Amino acid sequence: MSTAVTTSPAEVNVSPVDQLARMIRQYSEVTERLKLSHDQLQRTVQSLRNDLAEKNRELERRNRLAALGEMAAGMAHEIRNPLGGIQLYASLLAKDVSDQPGSLAIVNKISAGVTHLERLVSQVLQFTREMTAHRAATDVAEAIEQSVELARPAFASLGARCEADGPRPLTMNVDPHLLGQAALNLLLNAAEAAGQGGCVSVRWAALADGKKLKLCVADNGPGIAPNILDKIFNPFFTTKETGTGLGLAIVHRIVDAHDGAVSVRNGQSGGAEFELTL
Repeated sequence: MSTAVTTSPAEVNVSPVDQLARMIRQYSEVTERLKLSHDQLQRTVQSLRNDLAEKNRELERRNRLAALGEMAAGMAHEIRNPLGGIQLYASLLAKDVSDQPGSLAIVNKISAGVTHLERLVSQVLQFTREMTAHRAATDVAEAIEQSVELARPAFASLGARCEADGPRPLTMNVDPHLLGQAALNLLLNAAEAAGQGGCVSVRWAALADGKKLKLCVADNGPGIAPNILDKIFNPFFTTKETGTGLGLAIVHRIVDAHDGAVSVRNGQSGGAEFELTL
């Protein structure tokens, strides 16, 4: 017994040319989808490569800083002991020459130099010390405004002003001491950059998820030369005659302790802008 094969009228009326055209269209559609998937995959791979390269650079930087920190800590301890002796002998000598203005002035210069070196050693030890963020519910506005208050004498002596803006209160889970220290270091740097008649702005806000803090400090000074933008967080790098080059390095360590991020750029209207995410 044979079985009849039925064909729909639509299929009977389709010519081989139309069937071929439909197959070509289907093939083209599949090819286009494959191309789009391939392009998307390439973009994803490139993004991952960029992320990996950035992480490798950050790891290399941290390894360099760790090695430098160990060396600096050893040197700081070795320097601190003789400095104490020099300061002691200078104070004794100052008493002996108290009636000789010329000699006393020289001794006072020695004492001032020792004091400067002791301050530098203290900063080196602070930089090399293990830094852990003790997070707690913190009123960010209060912590930053305390830093602004501590920086007021520097602003007054430099002839600059400071403008603070952000929600009050703003409670975030950060280390209040480290946050205040980072804000103070950035404010002092910005005040020096702004100079006489300059202005520094400090702004803070919670990011969209409400779990991270964004802190921005900007000045209207001359900005930062492009060729040193990637060096300013390196320890002991400074463009100031009396700078130690540790202020911004400590800021970076504070950010690292919060597993955060820090960036710097020149503003569109001049000056430098630092942005911290904690």
